Amino acid sequence: MHALSEIAPPFIDLAHRIVWCTAATVDSQNRPRSRMLHPMWEWDGEKLTGRIATGPTPVKQAHLDHSPYMSLTYWTENQDTCTAEVKTEWALDEESRTDLWEWFKSTPMPLGYDPAIIPGWDDPMSPGFAVLKLTPWRLRVMPGSVLTGGSGEILSWKAGDH
Repeated sequence: MHALSEIAPPFIDLAHRIVWCTAATVDSQNRPRSRMLHPMWEWDGEKLTGRIATGPTPVKQAHLDHSPYMSLTYWTENQDTCTAEVKTEWALDEESRTDLWEWFKSTPMPLGYDPAIIPGWDDPMSPGFAVLKLTPWRLRVMPGSVLTGGSGEILSWKAGDH
């Protein structure tokens, strides 16, 4: 097991290089449901936080009301993968929405984009736009070279209270 300070930077590097991840939630009957999402991650030297610009759809809200946990997995053709198991929280206040909107807008592509390109997202306070805050409790980073017997190390971290 690694310290969060050892895994957070390589996790962000890989996640931001891949950009899109498969995100899984569970419904009220504990059946999984996956979707593609585009989180942005921040490491302040002590805490890793992710945020997703997303639509607060009735299905997504119902799933996260049932269980606020989500699994996010990134994969690329060379078999590099990273996974974040997270607790989610809706951040619907104006400051959170505006900050994330501007962060996406000011970040160069392919990670950044103008959120207004999404139908129904005219500005940060549009009803179809929301911020989902992510607090990881488990992380894993695996270089694809590990699968082929090459060099590399699997990095993993789990919060102490899980």
